[in-house]
Amino acid sequence: MRQADAIMNRASATPEIVNGALALFYLGVNLFQFFVLPLCLLPADPRWGWLLLPLALLTNPFWSLIHEAIHDLLHSNKSVNSFVGRLLAVLFGSPFRILRLSHLLHHKLNRMPAEGTEYFDRDKTTKAAAAPGYFFQILLGLYLVEVISALCFFLPRRWLDGFRARYLPAHSVSAMLMQNWLGAESLREIRRDGALVLLWLGSAYYLYGAHWPLLLGALAARGVLISFLDNVYHYETPVSDVFFAKNLKLAKPLAKLLLNFNLHGIHHINPAISWIDLPRAFEAQAGKYHGSYFATALGQLRGPIALQDLPQGAPVLRVRPYL
Repeated sequence: MRQADAIMNRASATPEIVNGALALFYLGVNLFQFFVLPLCLLPADPRWGWLLLPLALLTNPFWSLIHEAIHDLLHSNKSVNSFVGRLLAVLFGSPFRILRLSHLLHHKLNRMPAEGTEYFDRDKTTKAAAAPGYFFQILLGLYLVEVISALCFFLPRRWLDGFRARYLPAHSVSAMLMQNWLGAESLREIRRDGALVLLWLGSAYYLYGAHWPLLLGALAARGVLISFLDNVYHYETPVSDVFFAKNLKLAKPLAKLLLNFNLHGIHHINPAISWIDLPRAFEAQAGKYHGSYFATALGQLRGPIALQDLPQGAPVLRVRPYL
């Protein structure tokens, strides 16, 4: 932890101007995609709908910016960071508090048996039985659950408490998340943000009108890209090594577009430094790449992996300090 502190102390200040410009850019992209396009362009010529294809490719860079807010790195003022994070999360399709706590718990439990996406226990099930759930998760399920959560929390709180007590194991990840989300303040925030999510989705559906399949396609593309690339940095990595994640080689322009998210291993070691400092930390800590970004992503299609076949890691930090 002293090594991470050294990085924090020597890292450049939060790039607030750049982050602010990016936030405005993605606000504009979403407003154009879900409101301007169906209201002004599609009625004149449906071929404008082809613009949704390049806009879909901005999905993961958009998530990278939300990720900065999750780690309080988007802006040094916590109130500003929270406000912008919540606004971007609503446009992403899920309450910020749900995204934030899920991700921070992921850092705490990374590669533990209860958290891994591709794990299955060969003593309890088979690869064929584990495959449907795994492929649903990485091809759409992750994003779908994040969006549906906005609906679930409008149910009466006693129903949600009853569901947690009856169906979620007491020490499971889901139970820990639900316990936090059902706190009075958390639930109010989730419901407010969830209402805004439903408002913009409903408004976009109304504006798209007869062109609603284009809206569905845009949301499906967002869901596939988010779900498929979420676990790419953790697939087939050592079990129980909470600090380990892959650094993946990506062309510099694409890496910058992704806010250096491809240096995910460095981020897991140093989660409190800004995206702009990750390349410098990668060099200072003698970081190494664990494969190319796109090849590693496609490798996930090999399917779930038995816990017994994965290397066993130890949560020990062995990196050169960032000086």
